[in-house]
Amino acid sequence: MTDSAAEPAPRLPDELRPWIAETGTGTSTSTSTSTSTEDTDPPKVFVRLPDSATKLLVRTEGTGRPALLVSGPRVRATYHRGKPSVSCTEFRLPPGTVRAVLGVPAVELVGRVVPLGALPGRTARQLAYELGRLDHEDAVARLTDLLPDRLPTPAGGTRHALLRAAVTALSVRSDRIPGQVGDVARELAVSERQLRNLFSDGVGLSPKHYARIDRVRAVLAHADELRWADLAVVTGYYDQSHMTSDFRALMGVPPRSYFTGRLPAPGSCQAIDSL
Repeated sequence: MTDSAAEPAPRLPDELRPWIAETGTGTSTSTSTSTSTEDTDPPKVFVRLPDSATKLLVRTEGTGRPALLVSGPRVRATYHRGKPSVSCTEFRLPPGTVRAVLGVPAVELVGRVVPLGALPGRTARQLAYELGRLDHEDAVARLTDLLPDRLPTPAGGTRHALLRAAVTALSVRSDRIPGQVGDVARELAVSERQLRNLFSDGVGLSPKHYARIDRVRAVLAHADELRWADLAVVTGYYDQSHMTSDFRALMGVPPRSYFTGRLPAPGSCQAIDSL
């Protein structure tokens, strides 16, 4: 359902690993929407999956110069028709680093895609100026020069350590079932309210909604490996019906419909629970 041509992602230097979780590069192209002949392919539908990460994007459309954008957490899938050729490199920010890198709490970016230089405060504007008109590879090198020197390492902060531990505990892993929010809060010796505040600032979502997105993405990644009932268990759902309900809420259709190509109409929005 997603339709992009993968390109080699820029290598991530060790100096950037506290600040950039991973990089990815791709190019997507539109297809004809004409239906004048029987053998014309139907227009492609591009799916933007739910995503808990905030990303810095270096994006080029056609022959235009690169644009620096910030994409906040996306709480549900969206569906779009094919677009003109777009080349984009994304830098995913780890939980807890958004304010340090961009100067704003992650919650202010939920559901938004904005120019880097349009964010309030000096931090983002300065970063936009420093990156200038650099292309994908040059942006990696420039970020390597900028971030370690300008920003204090987040690794030693108590709040950062708590957030990373909570994210790990709530995420699907191959060796264990993800924890429940209340249990994770007790294990970390914080209240659920404190945990929500940590997630609001450092991730942008509530712990519950972060876990929902992580589970649905795990279902998407492993749907061809396990039976539905088994997949529900290993991704932390009570049963298959709960998995189907959560999948529908975030993806707009139940799992079977999604994987057989019966998608919502492009541009449609599906109601979901509050964050």
